[in-house]
Amino acid sequence: MSTVKMYTTAVCPYCIRAKQLLTSKGVAHIEEIRIDTDPEARAHMMQITGRRTVPQIFIGDTHVGGCDDLVALDAKGGLLPLLQS
Repeated sequence: MSTVKMYTTAVCPYCIRAKQLLTSKGVAHIEEIRIDTDPEARAHMMQITGRRTVPQIFIGDTHVGGCDDLVALDAKGGLLPLLQS
């Protein structure tokens, strides 16, 4: 299973929703990078994604995007193949 990395903050309902979806697909470990406590991580996230919002989700080397992007990817059947690659 691919590694999952997620840029998050402490109080983020979209982060929680994304984690729930990933867990339901069998993801046992999500590497969380808290940008609310680490300004350098926030700057890095904005540099590599071009976005300011959380969550920003990476599966392997693929930038999936935010929670809505993750849900849309799952709806069209693309999430499981990406997780299994």
